[in-house]
Amino acid sequence: MSVEQPTASPTPSLFAGVEPLEVFVELLADIDMHTSPTEFYDRICEAICRLTTMRRAAVFMADAARRRVRAIGSHGIAFEQLSGLRPTLVNTPIAQRALLEDKVVVISEGIEEAVPPEYAQLLGVTTLVCTPMSAGGYAYGVICADRGSGRFELSDGERHLLWTLGKTAALVAAARNVTRQQERMRRLGERLDLAREIHESVLQRLFGVSLALGAEQPLDRAERERCRIEMQEALSDLRRALERPLAPLPAETGTSLAGELERFRKSPGVVVAVDWHGESSVPADVEPLAQSVLAEALRNIAKHAHPTRVEVAVSRDEQDFTLEVRNDGARPGTGEPGMGLRLAAFEALQQGGSVESGPVDADRWRVRLVVPLQQDIE
Repeated sequence: MSVEQPTASPTPSLFAGVEPLEVFVELLADIDMHTSPTEFYDRICEAICRLTTMRRAAVFMADAARRRVRAIGSHGIAFEQLSGLRPTLVNTPIAQRALLEDKVVVISEGIEEAVPPEYAQLLGVTTLVCTPMSAGGYAYGVICADRGSGRFELSDGERHLLWTLGKTAALVAAARNVTRQQERMRRLGERLDLAREIHESVLQRLFGVSLALGAEQPLDRAERERCRIEMQEALSDLRRALERPLAPLPAETGTSLAGELERFRKSPGVVVAVDWHGESSVPADVEPLAQSVLAEALRNIAKHAHPTRVEVAVSRDEQDFTLEVRNDGARPGTGEPGMGLRLAAFEALQQGGSVESGPVDADRWRVRLVVPLQQDIE
């Protein structure tokens, strides 16, 4: 096998005159900034290429919520070329080997058998380097890289440098995940405070009014005025609560509601029927919420039902966007919605919408999201 050597073969200590930790310290310094995941991992790929002889690099990580692996950053490759790929450990043995053996794997022969064929064909890969992103017993993903064209071999020094960079990238990813998780926990605390405030002020006032209106004897003028004042106070309390700056971190899903529906529709094991009414587009500010409600509904179906058919209806008109998920095979005793749907309900509330869930009949269950598209608030 002929091996094409690069024109320059710098040693790891001379790569670009930059120490690896200095580059990643720059990345760590930006963790608290609200950089999108794609931008963040693009910079890791850029660092890999700056510190080694690689010319193209991409980070692939698992998306636990959607049970899939996807590209989350790249350098030297248009991200759009990678976003449609859906690799798994089954159809990507090179990644499986790199993670299991915790080492940098280089393949030049039989690349079509080591990665999904479309990956090799799309990018014209001749030699591929796969570096594990793992640390502390946790595997976060892999970094796939090459020199653009021609076959090559790695020196022991560069192989070790890539392995070290993979470990460092895993630690950076872990630190970023912890930071964002702490931010989500803070947001969750704010939402729970909001729920408590609404319960203790708004709902208590409305409960008192309902007791008065439910009395058998008619209300006199003073009692009616008292009910009117309590209703106004309840609305004022609700408006003040909803004016809090509780917007969650911007969600970058890397997909669309239509794309997720198509993926679920093709999933084996259950029939998924999709009925889309009206305008086909989903408002940009509603997309993350709609995908979240869909994912939670399908997750709850998997946990609490034995469905033979799932029906998803999406509609949009001038006033509202509506997403409804129905399923059969609901097990008896299915109770209140879980935390995921409750948080989705709070997010919908921030947009003036609502999330409802409950039984339709003996073995059917429904989750429904409604978001108004135009609100006239006096």
